[in-house]
Amino acid sequence: MRIGVVAPASIGNKDAEAPFIAFAALAYPEVDLVVHPQCWETAGHFAGDDARRASAFLEFSNDPGFDAIWFLRGGYGSNRILPLVMPQLGPAARHKSYLGYSDMGFLLGALYARRIGRPCHGPMASDIRRKGGDQTVARSLGWLARGDRQGLEPGLDGRPAAAFNLSILGALIGTPWLPDLTDHVLMIEEVSEPMYNIDRLLFHMGHATQLKGIAGVRLGAVTAVQPNEPEWGDTLEYMIRRWCGDLGVPYLGRAEIGHTQTNCVVPFGIA
Repeated sequence: MRIGVVAPASIGNKDAEAPFIAFAALAYPEVDLVVHPQCWETAGHFAGDDARRASAFLEFSNDPGFDAIWFLRGGYGSNRILPLVMPQLGPAARHKSYLGYSDMGFLLGALYARRIGRPCHGPMASDIRRKGGDQTVARSLGWLARGDRQGLEPGLDGRPAAAFNLSILGALIGTPWLPDLTDHVLMIEEVSEPMYNIDRLLFHMGHATQLKGIAGVRLGAVTAVQPNEPEWGDTLEYMIRRWCGDLGVPYLGRAEIGHTQTNCVVPFGIA
């Protein structure tokens, strides 16, 4: 099993490389983990300019020698390379898994919309730096290398599913990069936003015509909530139920996804 690591968005932290490579070597000796040098390049906010990040993603995705693409980290920037990479993905790209979350939702959504490969929402290589990070990345490596279902989100019930960061979902709505999620259970999570903005994002979701056919919504972790002035009054439970009501779909409870140590794997479609 050969897995390529790329960074389509923000600059990578080199301190994460040795820990995730060492963990993979010990726990998954069958995995050959190849880190693209682009991961450590810099161009302002990004891990290389748009052309460089696109080139690295295409190089590994179109290489039949790789079985999967594991994203290094999120941040911001994978949306900027969508027009550069999607038309150039070849036959080899269609036989890979692609795994990440947060900003990588742009790529996961666009891949799923075009039925390219097997997109999965789940922990990334840099999550090794979290407390208990070996357990976190083991869910992703276990799924990619062995098809180990222990790391899958425990509420998956046989229905098609998809998972997104709420901000990324909002940015995808109204674009050709959002996949058709008819009959899918939609899982959402958020990080580092004030409650008023979370409410605004949920309003956007609740009135998005592209989402009218989904089977329901599950709410993942909402973490590092930023201060709200004045103090926000509504609970998350009230907010999610209200906007699911406007969308006309059921709220199906919580989900084990998010910017946390317990982030689980959600394969897009049926696991």
